[in-house]
Amino acid sequence: MSCVSEYGSAPRRASTAVSIAHVRVGGANPIVVQSMTNTDTADIDGTVQQTAALARAGSEIVRITVNNAQAAAAVPHIRERLDALGLNVPLVGDFHFNGHRLLTQHPACAEALAKLRINPGNVGRGSKRDEQFATMIEFACRFGKPVRIGVNWGSLDPELLVRLMDENARSTAPEAASVITRRALVASALESAQHAEALGLAHEHIVLSCKVSGVQDLIAVYRDLAAKCDYPLHLGLTEAGMGSKGIVASTAAMSVLLQEGIGDTIRVSLTPEPDGDRTKEVIVAQEILQTMGLRSFAPMVIACPGCGRTTSTFFQVLAERIQSYLRNQMPIWRAHYPGVENMHVAVMGCVVNGPGESKQANVGISLPGSGENPVAPVYVDGVKTVTLKGDDIAGEFQRIVEGYVQHKYSPAPSASTSIKEPAETGG
Repeated sequence: MSCVSEYGSAPRRASTAVSIAHVRVGGANPIVVQSMTNTDTADIDGTVQQTAALARAGSEIVRITVNNAQAAAAVPHIRERLDALGLNVPLVGDFHFNGHRLLTQHPACAEALAKLRINPGNVGRGSKRDEQFATMIEFACRFGKPVRIGVNWGSLDPELLVRLMDENARSTAPEAASVITRRALVASALESAQHAEALGLAHEHIVLSCKVSGVQDLIAVYRDLAAKCDYPLHLGLTEAGMGSKGIVASTAAMSVLLQEGIGDTIRVSLTPEPDGDRTKEVIVAQEILQTMGLRSFAPMVIACPGCGRTTSTFFQVLAERIQSYLRNQMPIWRAHYPGVENMHVAVMGCVVNGPGESKQANVGISLPGSGENPVAPVYVDGVKTVTLKGDDIAGEFQRIVEGYVQHKYSPAPSASTSIKEPAETGG
């Protein structure tokens, strides 16, 4: 599932490998895609349904909220239901404020989870903080579960922040408050990790994150964090936003860090539209990694943006149809056609760049554009094989793609296997 960009990037930062059930995070392992449900975890049916959808979309780890006794009691049943569906996706329990109490009352919850997420900013105040943090770490140790210590800008430990702000105020050259806040995020993560190890949690059972909502802040925080430890790092722009804003902000922030070799697992925290599809955040995370050449998840469709030569929307419809078809086929193809995720398909709208781009793809079609002869040459591995015309260009092209996959990526193709092309219909 991994691939290397021909353009190169900084070597991956050296980090400890952490096992989260059957998924390995950090070390030389591929960067892992995560997501999180937004269902009420006490709603077992709803949570199983959404977790299954996220896992089938490609989320390799799914986090669920554990915020009350009903949610904690539901976790083992959710695990059982997912296992019965043949979905062994690791579940991470997201604990805030009362995790120590919930784990004490429902130890089966800790046993069913693959990892615990603890926010050191809200495990308790004053003298209760260390005791409640220790309780959660003890459960992780008892059941052999790794822990993500996840610090958030919006819930930073106020005592730590005040301490660092006071030290800064006494300095002869005080720095900006934003710089001290970023420093406090890193300090909170590292101090909490050291405390967890002192309580008996293994070094190779710890993942860190320091999430903020600003692009430049995230880059600065993770560069600092990466330089100071070898724990695996979970990347994510928290509260990224909705629609294109959330996608652009997440991509801008994480791409810089990933290019520098920082990051072992990622999540794109998109605000879904009302009744929107939660799996969109998984697809965006996959596309960030794939477009950067770090991993491959599904065949890539290259399509031109259109111009005055493409006033017809036919090529847009074809590109959308092919892209949806490829992604929908991946659950089947992944099992039968290893390597198919690396395939490139080009759907071009006119003859200016169309033939050239199509030749560089594994399978490409160059539509004629508006006002030109309604013929569309198809290229397979750089060679023109057929020219399509008529009312079923889309269907014929899809069949060519299907034949290419069966021929090219079959693990043991028979001698009689060949790509069945439609008959040549024009020059």
